[in-house]
Amino acid sequence: MALMLKNARLLDPQVGLDEVADILIRDGRIVEIGHDLEMPKGIERDLSGKIIVPGLVDMHVHLRDPGFEYKGDIESETKAAAHGGFTAVCAMPNTNPVCDNATIVEYVQRKASEVGFCRVLVSGALTQGLKGEVLSEMGDMVAHGAVAFTDDGRGVQDSGMMRRTMDYAKQFDRVVMCHCQDEGLVGAGQVNEGECSTRLGLLGWPAEGEELEIMRDIALCRLTGCHFHAQHVTTARGLELIRAAKAEGLPVTCEVTPHHLLLDDSMIGEDYDTNYKVNPPLRTKADVAALRAGLADGTVDAIVTDHAPHATYEKDREFELAPFGMTGIETSLGLMLTHMVGEGVIGLNRLVELMAVNPRTILRDERVAIEPGSIADLTVIDPDAEWTVAKDDFCSKAQNTPFVGWNLRGRATDVFVGGYATMEDGAVCSTVKK
Repeated sequence: MALMLKNARLLDPQVGLDEVADILIRDGRIVEIGHDLEMPKGIERDLSGKIIVPGLVDMHVHLRDPGFEYKGDIESETKAAAHGGFTAVCAMPNTNPVCDNATIVEYVQRKASEVGFCRVLVSGALTQGLKGEVLSEMGDMVAHGAVAFTDDGRGVQDSGMMRRTMDYAKQFDRVVMCHCQDEGLVGAGQVNEGECSTRLGLLGWPAEGEELEIMRDIALCRLTGCHFHAQHVTTARGLELIRAAKAEGLPVTCEVTPHHLLLDDSMIGEDYDTNYKVNPPLRTKADVAALRAGLADGTVDAIVTDHAPHATYEKDREFELAPFGMTGIETSLGLMLTHMVGEGVIGLNRLVELMAVNPRTILRDERVAIEPGSIADLTVIDPDAEWTVAKDDFCSKAQNTPFVGWNLRGRATDVFVGGYATMEDGAVCSTVKK
């Protein structure tokens, strides 16, 4: 099948492209880019006023499948991903059973191929059962398609075990993505330690509980030569450590989330809204400012959502008993266009690097660019679309987010995966051509 996308602004910093032109797609790949292109047969879409960028990738999502399908599943959460403008996601391994062997890797891949609305990359656990005690079957998982390794949701506490996981991952040229959390310091912490924890009477979660593990894992990266990726960085000092490691030439990268870029711990009010309860917690205004500066100066490599759907009844509990996490995959692009690009923190080119280009590089995934020969994974953005975040607009099974009611400008309207539409004119397609 041939597809012609006409009159859109094509934006791709990888190839220095920023112009209004047409894209001709055939058999899942871009075959020609130019002006006033013609094709004898196929589908033609006029995308005047829209922007086409390489397909967005969220390299940190929780699909909840297998084991927690009441929160979300591969079908519902990849549908949400398409609705948010994403062509690919990387699934975290903290499922039930844990994705610590090839059987679960194959399960996720197979189900995604059957019911998914975007590509699903699979990360495997660093240790069996996420317990930090025994190395997972890393080689077998790599052989069956695992793109990265992480014990996300927990930090590997034993330094010797962490060193061993890095030694093994290095052999397979896989990135180790670390949830940096010293559990001895964090304990049962609920919110950022300091004014917030004192004001609310909740157990505090010190910034040092994150920063100490960032420091340790940078040292282990130096020792092993393994690519270390710090997940959901939240503190100014943590970012400084990563900036220094990069200046040293170490293979270190990091990610931040929209909620840590837009929310701070002062926003948790006396209503104890559990939608603000995330792991790691919301930090101070100064930390938020530092993360935004890190976007602009190149220290931060990726924007991710840490999309964490939960059932309503789970979040509708006392703050201490409610689970950590919020949904984010359907609001991420709009939030970033409105508040990071719209407020002049970064430009559109930088946003594309953070949400499309760099995640693929970190995960060793195939390069996607707006150039002939590339896979036609594309996201179409309407930069002028004004919309309000509403629960009834979500495709996810969950609505646990504090962003409901926020007014945003800019969102994805169309998504193409391998040249086939998964979303058209803002509506996710009922079926996806496989």
